[in-house]
Amino acid sequence: MGVEQQEDGRDLAFLREVKRDLTTAREECVRRGLLHTCKWLSELLVCVRDVQLEEPLPHCPPLQEVLGEELDHYNLAKSYFDLKEYDRCSYFTKHCTTALGRFLHLYSSYLSGEKKKNDDIVDALVANEQHKGVYLKVLHTELSKMYNLSSSPTRDDEGGDNNSSSSSGGGMDAWLLWVYGVVLKRLDLTQQAVEVLSEAVHLEPLHWGAWLELAALITDREMLGTLKLPDHWMRRLFLAHTYLELQLNDEALEIYTSLQNAGLHHSTYIMAQVAITHHNQRDVDQAVTIFKELEAVDPFRLDNLDTYSNLLYVKEMRVELSHLAHRIVQVDKYRVETCCVIGNYYSLRSQHEKAVQYFQRALRLNPHYLAAWTLMGHEYMEMKNTNAAIQCYRQAIEVNRRDYRAWYGLGQTYEILKLPAYCLYYFKQAQKLRPNDSRMLVALGESYEKLEKTEEAKKCFLKAHSVGDIEGIALLRLAKLYSRLTEADRAAVLYERYLQETEEVGPNEDRGQAYHFLANHCLQKNVFDLAYEYAQKCTLFHETREAAKTMLREIANRRQHSDQNPQDDCGSVLVNRVRPRPLGNDRTNNSRLPPLSLTYTP
Repeated sequence: MGVEQQEDGRDLAFLREVKRDLTTAREECVRRGLLHTCKWLSELLVCVRDVQLEEPLPHCPPLQEVLGEELDHYNLAKSYFDLKEYDRCSYFTKHCTTALGRFLHLYSSYLSGEKKKNDDIVDALVANEQHKGVYLKVLHTELSKMYNLSSSPTRDDEGGDNNSSSSSGGGMDAWLLWVYGVVLKRLDLTQQAVEVLSEAVHLEPLHWGAWLELAALITDREMLGTLKLPDHWMRRLFLAHTYLELQLNDEALEIYTSLQNAGLHHSTYIMAQVAITHHNQRDVDQAVTIFKELEAVDPFRLDNLDTYSNLLYVKEMRVELSHLAHRIVQVDKYRVETCCVIGNYYSLRSQHEKAVQYFQRALRLNPHYLAAWTLMGHEYMEMKNTNAAIQCYRQAIEVNRRDYRAWYGLGQTYEILKLPAYCLYYFKQAQKLRPNDSRMLVALGESYEKLEKTEEAKKCFLKAHSVGDIEGIALLRLAKLYSRLTEADRAAVLYERYLQETEEVGPNEDRGQAYHFLANHCLQKNVFDLAYEYAQKCTLFHETREAAKTMLREIANRRQHSDQNPQDDCGSVLVNRVRPRPLGNDRTNNSRLPPLSLTYTP
């Protein structure tokens, strides 16, 4: 059967399925107080509001039918839950036997423990020391008993079951399995958590919270490929989200684009994810454009504005960042995103102490807020407080081991402390997460160089150049390495190539150092015209000006001596074989360069 489409290219069969599924799933989430998933589903549901179904909208069974005599206790407990009186909710549902009643009891117990733990935090830097609370162990004992009594025929079912009311044999439905998976995850029982959460998404594929918890446990693409996931349209959203978390940005963008083309182009969630993808790809202008479109569509949306503020920070758009901070303070000044935006604003103004205060405020609101840990580490680095920076980066890794910025930050911190062996470990971890990021490769190469592992350093610098050198320093580092190894001819070739590739950047001291080396190299080879040309260029740079003047005097003296003794100029024959091509307007013709390969070979 062909895909049913409208003139605008939308996949109507897909959109009808989405609308049917979202309608019932949203009701189930409302009954259980799952506010974030409910919001996420509602935003998607709005995107398909104009899609006409061929049958009436589906509905969940009435609460009276689901709960029976427990209805009054449920209504009372749910009212307490909505008011965040979790202990009262847990108390009035402890004798419930229905799946909905048991879910409310166990979930409110978990939230009560989390709330108390957060309230007891005095210092954000020691927030995660109480990670494994007593309440988690109590919940684990109760839930594991329920799970062991269950014998689910769907655990090995690759196809899954889209019936949200289905449950495993002993009575644990998808929602209770999700709570159990969350508890296992908090207790660092990762393998068990993956298994339980996989069961949960098979039983209820529309519970986005379960997908998110599962995604947080995926460490690499190989692990993702081993998962048995339900054959459901939500799987595509999960894969795109996980690809994005794993820095597989092209794959994520492909899925999000296909979903937009299928008819979900008005989804603010997908728009934000696409913007984050461009952010990860360092396509800053495109990411900023999409965030501006998001602001026009939903001006009071605060989700992902921390990422937007990072983009404005990188582009040093001080006015726009100031306007963003003032605007979202008027919306909700007690959201973690608001605190993060204000922290970035103060950081851009070099008020690092104030920035730290707002990042700490964000962590007070949510100790698992990854961006605040990482950004606070950056601020402590600016303040030269390496101990606090190390603690922040370590906490960020505790929250999410896939955060390459935290690994990279730890490497930089230990670099300041002059501990290259530690740097090497942390930069390796960052490079594994961002294998084609030249910054990670250059940092890794510098660590190898400090440890006198020159061959590994050469490979890192070459690969950094081959994958697209973001900072434009890979060739410079490689040239300096060859110079230190007294391989002057190879260093000269690399310095010349560096000057060619950074010609449009404009004057900087690194170019001055390159000119100085080339001038000295040509002088040693008695190629006075080229040495004079390079030395003259050195005078344009403050750091090399005096050395260039001295060199020009020496060139003049040696020229005079050479004119008096022409037979001494035999060195020019040798340098013609190794000297770099003089700078010119043609930056593509490298035929006169010596045969030094700049291609990375692992």
